[in-house]
Amino acid sequence: MNQPSLSVEKKQGVYILPQINGVGGPASFRVRLVNGLNERGIREVGSIDDPDCGAVLVIGGTKEIATLLKARRKGLRIVQRLNGMNWIHRKLRVPPGYFIKCEINNQLLKFIRKNIADRIIYQSQFARQWWQTVCGSTNASSTVVYNGIDLTDFSPEGEGKPPEDHYRLLMVEAHIGGGYERGLDTAVKMTYLLNQQLDKPVRLTVAGNVQEHLKTYWSRQSGGTVDWAGVVPGSKIPTLDRSAHLLFSADLNAACPNSVIEALACGLPVLAFATGSLPEIISGDSGLVVPYGSNYWNLENPDIAGLAKGAVEILTHQEKYRAPARARAEEAFGLSRMVEQYISALFD
Repeated sequence: MNQPSLSVEKKQGVYILPQINGVGGPASFRVRLVNGLNERGIREVGSIDDPDCGAVLVIGGTKEIATLLKARRKGLRIVQRLNGMNWIHRKLRVPPGYFIKCEINNQLLKFIRKNIADRIIYQSQFARQWWQTVCGSTNASSTVVYNGIDLTDFSPEGEGKPPEDHYRLLMVEAHIGGGYERGLDTAVKMTYLLNQQLDKPVRLTVAGNVQEHLKTYWSRQSGGTVDWAGVVPGSKIPTLDRSAHLLFSADLNAACPNSVIEALACGLPVLAFATGSLPEIISGDSGLVVPYGSNYWNLENPDIAGLAKGAVEILTHQEKYRAPARARAEEAFGLSRMVEQYISALFD
């Protein structure tokens, strides 16, 4: 006869800061992580005073330093998830308020990393190297955990397929502005070159929050080759990815962009400049990363001709890249893998 266990394992809870809503990588990550934790019996608690609270996860930074200090006094483990730092505002002329906001955010990230966090999760090897180069090492232990997605939801199978009468380039960004419209400039110029080089028309689909004056300007500059998809709900992204021939990842020095791993999972090859984490994410024949051609840290002009050459390679050899794109996602970017790694950092 089996004897009852003398101790019952207590379900752990995690308090997550800050509260994140809207579109974009951090918000998507938060939803996916919380769902994954719930499936494993770990709930998100509403306060560090909840009896089940065993750890605190800080997604980037937070102004609630007092809460973190209280959590330390209570003996709770504090884990900080870090991508990169704000940097483009220092290279462009931006409104003073935006500049100050970026600097304050950087200081919060640095303070928590150096003085409060027990463990740090970097989103990529690039992100870890960036932080350690600029700010030095810390006493906190660290690990690299790539973002993860549901490989069933994001799959080559399902609604949506690339058009046969033209090539469709896709660009997916949460918000295009604040200096990041430079990526849109590059995409439009690449589309123009491709229309001169290929035997079928090339159109650029842009998904994300784009201000109306930018739409008007770039529609005129592109000669009408840009289609504005607007903000696309997360549930519709797989269909959008499956309907394109390639994704252009425009963000410079990205830590681990969700749009890239979502595209790979849908069998959509990715084209990008070799900056940030992209060379470690886009491996094998899952896509191409090409040299930027100048100093991207100073936002010098990129080699768009070289980028277009990479696009031609992917567009005209689809079968070479689509299956490896999916294989790369299965290898490194599954949601279960990510959730288990976060649980280990939070509770082990």
